[in-house]
Amino acid sequence: MGSDEQVAGAIGRRLAELGVTDVFGVVGSGNFHVTNALVAGGASFVAARHEAGATVMADAHSRVTGRPAVVSVHQGPGLTNAVTGIVEAAKSRTPLLVLTGATALPDVTSNFVLDQTALLRAAGAVVETATTPATAVQEAVRAYRRARDGNTVVLQLPLDVQDAPCPPAAAAPGPPEVLVESEPSAEAVTRLADLLAGARRPVLLGGRGARNARGPIEELADATGALLATSAVARGLFAGNPWSVDVSGGFATPTAAELLGGADLLVSFGASLNQWTTRGGSLPGPGTTVVQVDRDPAAIGVHRGVELGVVGDTGRTARALLTELARRGGPPSAQRTPELKARIAGGRWRDVPYPDTGTDTLIDPRTVTIALDDLLPADRTLAVDGGNFVGYPSMFLDVGQDGFVMPLAFQSIGLGLAAGIGAAVARPDRVTVAAVGDGGFMMSLVELDTAVRARLPLVVLVYDDAAYGAEVQHFGPSGHPTDLVEFPDTDLAAIARGFGCDAAVVRSVPDVTAAVTGWLAGPRDRPLVLDAKITAFPSWVLAHSFEDH
Repeated sequence: MGSDEQVAGAIGRRLAELGVTDVFGVVGSGNFHVTNALVAGGASFVAARHEAGATVMADAHSRVTGRPAVVSVHQGPGLTNAVTGIVEAAKSRTPLLVLTGATALPDVTSNFVLDQTALLRAAGAVVETATTPATAVQEAVRAYRRARDGNTVVLQLPLDVQDAPCPPAAAAPGPPEVLVESEPSAEAVTRLADLLAGARRPVLLGGRGARNARGPIEELADATGALLATSAVARGLFAGNPWSVDVSGGFATPTAAELLGGADLLVSFGASLNQWTTRGGSLPGPGTTVVQVDRDPAAIGVHRGVELGVVGDTGRTARALLTELARRGGPPSAQRTPELKARIAGGRWRDVPYPDTGTDTLIDPRTVTIALDDLLPADRTLAVDGGNFVGYPSMFLDVGQDGFVMPLAFQSIGLGLAAGIGAAVARPDRVTVAAVGDGGFMMSLVELDTAVRARLPLVVLVYDDAAYGAEVQHFGPSGHPTDLVEFPDTDLAAIARGFGCDAAVVRSVPDVTAAVTGWLAGPRDRPLVLDAKITAFPSWVLAHSFEDH
């Protein structure tokens, strides 16, 4: 490292040395040098077409891999374009590092001048700044470590600091990091073990905070006779386990809702128990004792009454409970019976009859989803956008562990396509499905170009009702005019072909079969867009989506 190395180059090189492998962004003058230094250090760069897309791609990549991805954007408008994605990541507690240029403090006349720090704090991000050439590299290291520990962090890189020569000593490795493990207290373990030992119908619920704790939680369920469930965003965590009822909340099957409602104890591991997970507070039932385990004490008891909060890492807490219960001895709950196992196995959403609303020109959204589920490989990733349609892919498309990406903590539509791209970059060995509405697709379709350039095995399923369907279905039945949220029918497949995608208009199951079978038989090196012209009717999502409006 020579004394002629600039700070921007030293920061990019050091982040690559720390293990940054994937960077998403839009390059401008304010982030040009640091981005090129990351690439020179071995990181791969995905050039998105818009900063919002880049940020959501990185968010999804991190959700699938568990590692912090990096976003690189220009200062000022580059950063403001990314803000919705930053808010989503921060609300979702996604480990993410955003690198942004910043106007040099003396340059008060720049068009890019903006109080970025205030903006980012309002967005919920952790804000770091490279303050001097002598400290900038270590400040970047600190920002990366804070992101890796589960935070959405934005590192501001003022132009004058970036352009300055980096003192050789400033680029040295610096002080060692300190790893802190979060162990539950002995008292908390004892009290929770008492509850588990006395429960007759226990359920263990896993959220995103339990993504690395599947093994010990399943062992704990076996030791106690508990059933397993997940929050919506953690769907797939216990995939394949015969005692998993899948998702709790609005996506819950009738079988799952009944079993969750009848639980006498629910232990939540790394899930927030928000209105979605509890189906507006109706799950679990009123007689259920609720325990919440989370590393963050501020997360406990935020959304519903919790009788016991346990602060600790989810995996370590489960292991501590296993040790304590083994020391005590005693049989597990007797709720696990062959009859119950068979009932859970036959209780998937696709096993629940529904009246098919399809016509000669429109396909029922449930029917098209089930058809796609039957055709695609079982090892897949699913990313969903928001809207009236969102329950259909979330309930009828099966996924495995780390196979579901749901960027809806901010309830913004238009993020699903970018999330699918980020997930596909993370796992190019899988087919990824981006399930979106036509409204969200139109907001973000420019990123089809990104997917084509990246040659991704991506299927984009557009639930196309030529409207913002949630607003139509919510306000229309009350007699309100809906013409402002309805649009002419558009050949979205033709638009997708213009970007270089394979594409088809879908109005029937044979349409789905023909398009998907042909694409699967090929190299799968460019996206397939399915413009599904669907029938429209209110979904369960409406009551929750408009609850606070």
